Amino acid sequence: QVHLVESGGGLVQAGGSLRLTCTASGRTLSLYAMGWFRQAPGKEREFVATINWSSGSTYDRSFVEGRFTISRDSAKNTVYLQMNSLKPEDTAVYYCAARSQSGIGYYVNQNEYNYWGQGTQVTVSS
Repeated sequence: QVHLVESGGGLVQAGGSLRLTCTASGRTLSLYAMGWFRQAPGKEREFVATINWSSGSTYDRSFVEGRFTISRDSAKNTVYLQMNSLKPEDTAVYYCAARSQSGIGYYVNQNEYNYWGQGTQVTVSS
């Protein structure tokens, strides 16, 4: 089992920045990829970004537009989501996810991850 705990959410004005943190514990040697998803009120959960745990290679959604950066610190079993130039439409609960099975390519679907954090609220005011 892998346990994920997110932090770093909060209220920020449009144009501001936040850095989300997700720390994994438990069977962290089994980690293969980690990702961030978000869910806005009344909308479905959507993929934001993912990172391959060993190589550090990343992939993100087009709406990120270079504003968000996913990164990881393997020694701390932690993944980050640096969010800059935030917009009101970025308001959502942000979830960290982890995948323990190996595979090919990047993982953008919820069902490709087998561990989830509890979520952290990000609110961007206009």
